[in-house]
Amino acid sequence: MEGTEIMEKMKRINILFTGVGRRVELLQAFRNAALVLNKDLKIYGADMTGTAPALAYCDYTRKVVAMKDEKYIDNLLSICEADKIDLLIPTIDTDLLVLAENKEKFEVIGTKVMISASDKVRICRDKNNTSQFFVDCGLHAPMPVNDWKEYKSGYPAFIKPKDGSSSINAFKVDDADELEVYAGQVEDYIVQPFVSGREYTIDIFCDFNGNPISIVPRERVQVRAGEVLKTQICMDQTMIEESKALCKAFKPCGSMTVQLIRDEKGIDWFIEINPRFGGGAPLSMKAGARSAESILEMLDGKIVEEIAEEHEIADSAMYSRFDQSVCITEGKSQIKGVIFDLDDTLYSEKEYVKSGYRAVSDYLGGEYEEKLWSHFEAGKPAIDELLKEIGKEAEKETVLNIYRSHKPDIHLYDGVAEMIDELKNRGVKVGIITDGRPEGQKNKLEALGLNLDDVIITDDLGGVQFRKPCDIAFRIMTTRWRLNPADVVYVGDNVAKDFQACRQLGIKSVWFKNEDGLYHSLDYVGLDIIEISKISDLYELIRQEKEILR
Repeated sequence: MEGTEIMEKMKRINILFTGVGRRVELLQAFRNAALVLNKDLKIYGADMTGTAPALAYCDYTRKVVAMKDEKYIDNLLSICEADKIDLLIPTIDTDLLVLAENKEKFEVIGTKVMISASDKVRICRDKNNTSQFFVDCGLHAPMPVNDWKEYKSGYPAFIKPKDGSSSINAFKVDDADELEVYAGQVEDYIVQPFVSGREYTIDIFCDFNGNPISIVPRERVQVRAGEVLKTQICMDQTMIEESKALCKAFKPCGSMTVQLIRDEKGIDWFIEINPRFGGGAPLSMKAGARSAESILEMLDGKIVEEIAEEHEIADSAMYSRFDQSVCITEGKSQIKGVIFDLDDTLYSEKEYVKSGYRAVSDYLGGEYEEKLWSHFEAGKPAIDELLKEIGKEAEKETVLNIYRSHKPDIHLYDGVAEMIDELKNRGVKVGIITDGRPEGQKNKLEALGLNLDDVIITDDLGGVQFRKPCDIAFRIMTTRWRLNPADVVYVGDNVAKDFQACRQLGIKSVWFKNEDGLYHSLDYVGLDIIEISKISDLYELIRQEKEILR
């Protein structure tokens, strides 16, 4: 951290995702939005089993009862009240109506639910109502019947559950005999004409009052079990205007996903509405839709008015998705590598800040060190404040450069050098992964005189986007060492960013609860992480092969 940065306590934003399941990309989109906007975001994930892969990408996990359980809403209300949840975002269809019907209960305790009005959700849950809604909006829709004997619209036809999702129990049938067979197998079905053509999804995002902020159509190039595997952005003006008509009538709260088929004549046949983030919605965000950023801004009180211009979206961009595993439960293994954070883990970052202030004071030719430190402790941009006071604001760039490039007078915490030597003597690989400007971090490492197997300064990898919680540096270091992630421990002081990548990769985590650190006052209640109060205590954990690290 630099002395010019404000140590302000940003307003913390807590978001709870229910049915979090496999929604890793969605959580990553919110995480990236928080980094872009410099927001203090904490992501909570709710799951019945506690083993959903997306939980590894959450800051906090909460186990909940089944959605059909009569205690489900009370369970969520208790979580939201205890964790001071600002926004609850449902991600699966079965969650939508019950949350819409109980939305006011959450608002009483200060939690907003990103769900549309219950009467609109009912439209989406019954395909009869959905088709009629499209027609009422002046759009084309294949009209359904509820009894196969009454179906007279020709073949092929399509039979599916009236309140189904994810293409489950949805079948194309070629004649009346086949339709009769499936009608006996699919409960509470509808039958409608089969529309042949190119399939599209439209990712719509609105403010909490239903005003559209972004509309991004994309072609469903390849699909598996209702989930898109390959998609291409298609900023078609006809689809965008049709979506605006839908928004005007539906008034979605937040996200809405619409599916349609464009036939060979160019007519758009609207099939389905889901008033939630679709599985492929993060791909529209990658193409330029600012849905996650808009949510964070709206929670912070900002009015987001303008719909995204077409040129802001990467039209024709194609995205292909893949499967990836995460570690849910760490197995037992011998520790073969230890990766340390640097700042406030191996030395006091306050010592570095004071060293920088001495260099600045010497340059300015005055006794300004204490004044700078007092501004810093008050959470003010210390260098800016001082230069303003002494009338040397024109010197800002020079002074900043002096601070950032100075050779610091800093020292390792007691026992660190001995601990590292003991680890290396034991045959354990030792490395550092640190964020920050490369010149400044290299100066710190040189001043500390560390003898390590590997050091990665994340900014050297390509910029600030590679800083923690990005997992690239961890992947690189474990690959260089030819070690499995389960054989490695990471030690850091800042739970807000240090351990997310480790959880995702299966690297064991140890939190140095540094009472002297810059982040010691932050609230980390409820985290399942090993704690140590002295950095030198780590060696005892490893030497004694404590069960907690095995």
